[in-house]
Amino acid sequence: MQKSPVTLTLLFALCTMIGPLGIDTYLPSFHAIGQEFGASPIAVQQTLSVYVFAMASTMLFYGTLSDTFGRRRVLMVSAIGYGITSLAAAFAGSIESLVLMRLVQGLCAGSGMVIVRAMVQDQHQGAEAQRMMALVMMVFGLAPALAPVLGGWLQSHGGWRYSFYFLSGFGVLLALLIWRQLPETLPPERRTPLKLRIIAGNYLQALRNRKFRTMLIGLALMAGANSIYISSAAEFVMTILGMDETALGWLFIPLIAGTMLGSAISSVFARRIPPAVQKRIGYACLLVACACNLLYNSLTQQPTVPWAVLPITLYTFGISQLMPILTLEAMGQFPQMRGLASSLQGFSQMMVFTIISGLVAPQLFHSGLLLALGLAVTVLLGMAVFAWASRMPDARGVGQVA
Repeated sequence: MQKSPVTLTLLFALCTMIGPLGIDTYLPSFHAIGQEFGASPIAVQQTLSVYVFAMASTMLFYGTLSDTFGRRRVLMVSAIGYGITSLAAAFAGSIESLVLMRLVQGLCAGSGMVIVRAMVQDQHQGAEAQRMMALVMMVFGLAPALAPVLGGWLQSHGGWRYSFYFLSGFGVLLALLIWRQLPETLPPERRTPLKLRIIAGNYLQALRNRKFRTMLIGLALMAGANSIYISSAAEFVMTILGMDETALGWLFIPLIAGTMLGSAISSVFARRIPPAVQKRIGYACLLVACACNLLYNSLTQQPTVPWAVLPITLYTFGISQLMPILTLEAMGQFPQMRGLASSLQGFSQMMVFTIISGLVAPQLFHSGLLLALGLAVTVLLGMAVFAWASRMPDARGVGQVA
């Protein structure tokens, strides 16, 4: 039975939430985890880094698996695994076992965004694909907005383990919804044969495409800049702003408001404004956001809300308005291998997130000015790389799908 666009948008958005929920829900519990296990902030930070690394690694394969076995089946299996591993993490008895469980949990968390991007392009092209992706991202934005607030409440009323009980329940519920409600968008006749030679050849073809490869790096840097603040959320709110763990909403709610508004604007722009104009508007927002963030943090010794989060909100607005059109531009290089192209994009973005959250953020999160500088450098570098890629000759790949 044909699903309505609203139902599909909600189902797609829920599928994309599975990975970010595993990041944002337990952020308010960082200090509590460290206290219970006698672990340093950097050791606790590794529970995030290994999760993101594992999620990034599997993103490299989920799209290809869905090209072979179908979108729906791969999504359902990963959701079941996510529910089981989240429950295992809730029973961790040491920081080492929690890190291990987070690693395994991350292996199950990478399917959502990768496969949903491919499913959208299975059904839509051009402006309609941009519009659908923007609507999905607008609803998806609720996850990182509400998850830290919910996580703070769970921490206050039950402790850090309750965040993982919640994640386990979400995984099981999502698997049921996929099974009962989500239609398959890739019929068997359009699937890639399970032949390692063909799959390896498709990966090599994509990675040899210089324009596609460079676009992925630029996209990953621009979008990954946000991870400087996401992975530093506990220190930013509690140390720099001087608030408690229940106040993470002061960071996340404005940021996600920017994300949702930017996605909504992208959906409206899709049918009315040329792509080149859309990109100029988004880039202008990123530049103004970085400049204001640097200026504010260089002029104050004690950042306060709302001023400390307004520039970051403008950044999330700009990047959310840009991402649907830039993503489709990059994936358009391989229209016959959407799952694989989406996998490589997701992998590159999550690898940047892993590097920033594990290596860069711990060097910056004690200073508002350093965080602002980190955001600006990452955004500007990403913009420069993507602009360079856009000027390269267009060499589209078709893939060995038969």
